Amino acid sequence: MNQPNIFIVAGPVIFEEIKGKTCTLLNKHKPSKNSPSPKWQFCGGKVENFDQTLEETAKREFKEEMNAEVTIGELIEVMMIKTDDKRTGILIHYLGNRSGEIKPGGDIQEWDWFPIDELPENLSPNIKPVINKAIKIYNK
Repeated sequence: MNQPNIFIVAGPVIFEEIKGKTCTLLNKHKPSKNSPSPKWQFCGGKVENFDQTLEETAKREFKEEMNAEVTIGELIEVMMIKTDDKRTGILIHYLGNRSGEIKPGGDIQEWDWFPIDELPENLSPNIKPVINKAIKIYNK
């Protein structure tokens, strides 16, 4: 029996109030072999070191992608996805609180703050369902 190709991703979902609107931070990576047409997504990335906690992975990935710090808060959602190339991803989303100025890393093509009711086209499939759950926690 073939073993499935599984990867685990952890990252923060960050909200900030900008001009009276609740906005979320999204980014697009530069095109690559595995992702020739990148979609808007949350910051985050693969677990690379299993001695590291999922929260530590989320912090590390945010630092790599945005060169800023993040405090990891409540767990929002764990979901499983199938990629176009038949891999299985386990996505772990935490509420995050950013500190420091954002200076995107070299693999980020584009980033922005988007009002949660004015999201861009070409979103990763996890964005809207996770925002719907995360905003309830954020507004507590």
